[in-house]
Amino acid sequence: MWIHTARIPALDAACQFIEELPTQVECLVLTESRDQIQRRVPDAHLVDIDDETLTQAEVIVVFGGDGTILRAAEKALEFDIPVLGVNLGHVGFLAELEMAQIPELVNHVVTGDFVLEKRMTIEVELFEEGRTTPSWTSIAVNEVSLEKAQRMKMIDVLVSIDGLPVSRWGCDGILVSTPTGSTAYAFSAGGPVMWPQLEAYQVVPLSAHALFARPMVLAPDSLVRLELDSPVDAVVCCDGFRTCDVPPGSRLDIKRFPHDLRVARLSEQPFTSRLVKKFALPIEGWRSRGDYAG
Repeated sequence: MWIHTARIPALDAACQFIEELPTQVECLVLTESRDQIQRRVPDAHLVDIDDETLTQAEVIVVFGGDGTILRAAEKALEFDIPVLGVNLGHVGFLAELEMAQIPELVNHVVTGDFVLEKRMTIEVELFEEGRTTPSWTSIAVNEVSLEKAQRMKMIDVLVSIDGLPVSRWGCDGILVSTPTGSTAYAFSAGGPVMWPQLEAYQVVPLSAHALFARPMVLAPDSLVRLELDSPVDAVVCCDGFRTCDVPPGSRLDIKRFPHDLRVARLSEQPFTSRLVKKFALPIEGWRSRGDYAG
């Protein structure tokens, strides 16, 4: 179980979930949240999350928003464990349930009754100037961003796809997003919404000073290379929280990660319905007309 410990509602929901679990079910929790939970549920059978205990885990239940799920996804990918989110954030595209549905959640978790979705992930390697081995690597479920480190400067980035240069942009940064991330940072930056079943990813320039600065959708086996040519420092960020400084002359190689993230759902739900619900899209005015067959 993974909890956004700074949010009281997340702790409340987690404690309610644990209280309703059968006594024979062992619950793995983060070390930093164990004492808080144990004080509120003294009879709970809690075990610290570590690399050994995770090998026995069947599902990671996350109480928080999409950001908390993305943090849990790092371990979920490493140990090939599905994640199931209870939304206590804002939009919550990755989350499956709201807090009021916790009794339903307990039954599904105990019986293993859930549907698994596979979500494409990407990985990035940072090569500093003159080096042939990466100085930093990371995975991402949503996106990898290369952005300027100084507010008053632009960065100069050469973008290549599969070894061939496409464009050089003076910009605030470049974003490489998965379909999962297309409703997050990439959406705010003007990228297209991509259905999660789609095996592709996109490159989105951020505030590029150029005539051609449109998002590009790529094949899933494409290699994206970002070369930092300007004498301005930059920073690479994965999913909004794993970061590394990028000195001038460095390059980033971004490609598909060989393992997909498995997201648990209690039932199959079309992404179209999720999109309409989460973004509160206006559909009643025209869907209710007789000339619409849906």
